[in-house]
Amino acid sequence: MTLKNKRILIAKPGLDGHDVGAKIIALALRDAGADVIYTGLRKSPDYIARVAVEEDVHCVGLSVLSGSHIELLKQTLAELKDADAADMQVFIGGTIPPDDRDTLIQLGASAVFTAEMKIDDVVQAIVDSLKDQS
Repeated sequence: MTLKNKRILIAKPGLDGHDVGAKIIALALRDAGADVIYTGLRKSPDYIARVAVEEDVHCVGLSVLSGSHIELLKQTLAELKDADAADMQVFIGGTIPPDDRDTLIQLGASAVFTAEMKIDDVVQAIVDSLKDQS
């Protein structure tokens, strides 16, 4: 399980002020070999898209605990599209009700991760998703 030569942005959109989960995922991805950029708390979808493009990342991981996951995903995907990066994979995780998973996938999320998932399973899913990207 390796993410060597992969650049991943972990972002905390919206007003949510809790980032322990995002930091744990960032560390696990780093331990798997990824170059991880963490935006910090309370970043706008516009900011996230700009950093993703400027840092030339392979994917973006959104961590949302506030219940605004659907709207924040929509906004982030729209901003990536406006930045000519609509093909960039976007993962979303956090406090996500099971009933919202299909909606998030239909909107364009590459995968949906919940707090109940094992970290190794999350990392492996990202490895599998990025394996064909150079």
